[in-house]
Order: sequence, then structure tokens, then C-alpha cells
Amino acid sequence: MSSPLVVHDVSKSFGSGDSTVRAVDRVSFQVEEGEVVVIIGPSGCGKTTLLSMLGCLLRPTSGEISILGEEVTGLSERRRARFRLRHIGFVFQSFNLISALNATENVEIALNLAGVAGTAARRRVSGLFDLLELTPRATMRPNDMSGGEQQRLAIARALANRPDIILADEPTASLDSHAGRVVMELMQSAVRAGETKSLIVVTHDMRILDVANRVLAMEDGVVREVDAATIRQAQANQAGAPGL
Repeated sequence: MSSPLVVHDVSKSFGSGDSTVRAVDRVSFQVEEGEVVVIIGPSGCGKTTLLSMLGCLLRPTSGEISILGEEVTGLSERRRARFRLRHIGFVFQSFNLISALNATENVEIALNLAGVAGTAARRRVSGLFDLLELTPRATMRPNDMSGGEQQRLAIARALANRPDIILADEPTASLDSHAGRVVMELMQSAVRAGETKSLIVVTHDMRILDVANRVLAMEDGVVREVDAATIRQAQANQAGAPGL
């Protein structure tokens, strides 16, 4: 069985000449079916750029990305958009909700674009809203919702089509500990049930390491695999160190 996601020698540069910045530097890894992979690292290290390439939103400067056996970096913009709609659920750090639509419509539009409408779409939205405690906000527009509610709405939209791969950029950033546990459990359960093949999470939230099968650390555009227990212990030691 082939890996759902294979990244081979991928780089992404911005600018030109002396002002060229390499945000992602020759990254290679693969994600297996059923895995939850967490990517950690300081702000500005290239995590979001990498996730955007995995989600077919950015094209690499060099290297190859294969998703579900298809090499996607060479696809046309139209085919990449169609592939993304069919196979990838993306939770954006900035939510990317449509302000003119209410909460229900924001999720239904993703389903409609994938060919799901009517009763089936309404049932799927209702089920997700129940799980994410959004039912009382179903007719509200995003701008009238709190940051945490918008985050949960963005997650509902990402999960709506039961995507093969979920890419989540800081999915718990705007959530309290209870809501954070709810959304991580929901995304994990999609993987466990086989609705989703793999989950890749970019985060600063060290609590998410508890659900990871593997942890990748990114710094200066370079990725290496690290031991989750070692990272947790280092965080605990740092938290317990006396102030200077």
C-alpha cells in the first residue's frame, strides 16, 4: 500500500537575486495511512509555507509532492484546485470564512462544490455543528462569532467532505482547553474511522503532541523527526526552571 502523502526534496523560495529567501529547504518525508503527524517549530520557520504546498495552494520551487499516488506539483491550477476540493480538508490559521454567509452556509458551500446538496448536506452540517457545539450559532455570520467559534466553524468546513487528508494550521490557537480537546478528538476520530487517511497538524500547542504518531521539528526551512517524549520533557524542564 502506497503512502497517502510523499514529500521528496521539496524547496520553496521567494524573491530573486540577493533578496531570495528559501522558506522551505529540501524537505523529504512521508505520511502513512492512519497517522497523525505534528509539525512544530518557531514562527517564521516555514511551517505554513510547507503546509500550503501540501494542500496544493502553493507550487514548490523544486521537488515533488505525491498525494494518494498522484504527483500534484505538475498539475495545472485548475486540476490542482479540483484535486484539493476532492481530497484535502484545510484548516487555515486565519479561518478564511466567507463573511457574507452565515455559519451553516459557510459549510454547505464546501459540500455543494463537492456535489453534496439538499438533505444530505443539511444532515452533515447538523451533525458537525452538534459535535463542535456550534448549533446555537448556525444562522450567525462569522463576524458576529468569537474567534473560538470561527475556528470551530473552519474545522467543520474542513471535515465536511470527509477528505482523504486533513491539513490543520494551528487548529487550537483560538480555543480554550475544552474546545481544543473536542476538535482534536473529532479530527482523530475521522482518521481512526477511516474517513480520513492522514492528519497533519502545524502547531505551537505542545498538548497536541499527545495525539501524534510522529513529530517533525522545523527550523530555518529544514525538517527533522524528533521524539515527542523528549520534546515534552524539555518543555516541562523549561517551565520549571527558575527565572533569571
